[in-house]
Amino acid sequence: MSHFRTILQTSEGFYKEKGSKFLAFAVPCKTEEEAKIYLHQWRKEHHQAVHVCYAFRFGSDKKLYRASDDGEPSNSAGPPILGQIQSFDLTNILVAVVRYYGGTNLGVGGLINAYRTASKEALEQSEIVELEDEQEITISFTYEQMPQVMKIVKSQPCKIITQSFEVACVLKVSLPLSNSTLQAQLQNLDGVELESVKV
Repeated sequence: MSHFRTILQTSEGFYKEKGSKFLAFAVPCKTEEEAKIYLHQWRKEHHQAVHVCYAFRFGSDKKLYRASDDGEPSNSAGPPILGQIQSFDLTNILVAVVRYYGGTNLGVGGLINAYRTASKEALEQSEIVELEDEQEITISFTYEQMPQVMKIVKSQPCKIITQSFEVACVLKVSLPLSNSTLQAQLQNLDGVELESVKV
């Protein structure tokens, strides 16, 4: 299965209890490196917050995931956030909840409820889409073949990532993994070279 559900853009949620504020952020995200950039940004923006707890899940197979309590009692923050990602059946997503302490301890049950509710609200505010894993194809061809190649590329649901039209022309495109028409049509052209990688 290369289809998966994710969110289209950033969304936010909010929960307040006994003076503590919980700000949730859900963002579409594909890698741990990307997640670290977002987390660093939120820690910087909310430097007075006591905790930035989070969970992420990546890949259409949903096998790569992590949850962090960031100093809150064990399993009181990260797992409830991850639980919401799972209950919405999402992947390629990072959800973080920033907590501003209000002076009163909420207890483990109160924390679980707060982190779960803030995350749920952020996900309810998001636009959920179904996508498919993509492949990137590098097409190498001669200048003379450009009209034929471009005609085929334009007839398919692909995005052009980079293009270079010198003596040798190189075009890099991305399109759904299930689409084999582009390659089949381009392989019929003499001298056109293709290189495909799943992304």
